[in-house]
Amino acid sequence: MEATASAPARWSLVTAVAPIAWGTTYFVTRRYLPADHPLYGAVFRALPAGIVLLALSGRRPHGSLWWKALVLGTLNMGAFFALVYLAAQLLPTSIASTVMATAPVVMMLLAWPLLAERPQVLPAVGAAIGIAGVSVMLLTNATGIDPLGVLASVAAMTMSSIGYILTKKWCPHVDVLALTSWQLIAGGAVLVPVAVAVEGAPPALDGGAVLGFAYISGVATAVAFTAWFTGLRHLSAGTVGLIGLLNPVTGVLLGTLVAGDTLTARQGAGLMLVFLGIVLGQPGVTQAVRARRARRKAVLSGGRTARPPLSGRRTRRPRRPTAR
Repeated sequence: MEATASAPARWSLVTAVAPIAWGTTYFVTRRYLPADHPLYGAVFRALPAGIVLLALSGRRPHGSLWWKALVLGTLNMGAFFALVYLAAQLLPTSIASTVMATAPVVMMLLAWPLLAERPQVLPAVGAAIGIAGVSVMLLTNATGIDPLGVLASVAAMTMSSIGYILTKKWCPHVDVLALTSWQLIAGGAVLVPVAVAVEGAPPALDGGAVLGFAYISGVATAVAFTAWFTGLRHLSAGTVGLIGLLNPVTGVLLGTLVAGDTLTARQGAGLMLVFLGIVLGQPGVTQAVRARRARRKAVLSGGRTARPPLSGRRTRRPRRPTAR
């Protein structure tokens, strides 16, 4: 019983590696990577990570997995990376992270018709609390909000949510390491001709940019997406989406620890709300609530006085006819 209950918690911890790593990408992108090259930025992020994972897995797609990998790679990697890179350059981190924080709700709604995963009450409440926490934590009097950046964030969030649900639906038994590598290579390969046509020659990279791309490609992509798709394999889409709220939390804490930002009382309250929302969406909490309701129902039904069975009732004997 304890082993069964601990399994979802273990997969939740594995999944949490992804949003924590992704939470560092905004800081690294704005601090170290070249601006105005979102397409090449996506290529440099996806292709090296995909090649390394392919070498580790040693498996190639077959049959319908070829076109599925192409579609998923475009949604989850290629187009998503380019849009996130563009949003990071055009928007304050707070705005971009808040838009991406709505992903759990979108994933829950998509998982209903596509995966037959009905939204549960506690995860839905947790998503609402988590989004409120992100808004309290990040939304201030931000100025200079670029509509194109907002559009890029919304598009990235929507496309990736669709891609994650389709990954869970189409590839439930494919090796996670191989599946991640195929998507990364497909997404990067799709972007190469587009990058050449739109942005021309690749940007010149200094030492900081090389190290930045090495970190983003290795840790925030190869390791992070492997953990993310592992979580999707073992947890519901809504639960995985809620764990993704650790992304903006990481961004705030990173700014406090590295950039010297001050953690305000408002941000602290937002962090608490986000953590509360994530906890409410975990399978163990839902199971505990259901078990408590079942026990209460059993107690209430057991305390009622049941009517005696029909066979136990006294029946009146028929009167014998009297002789006249």
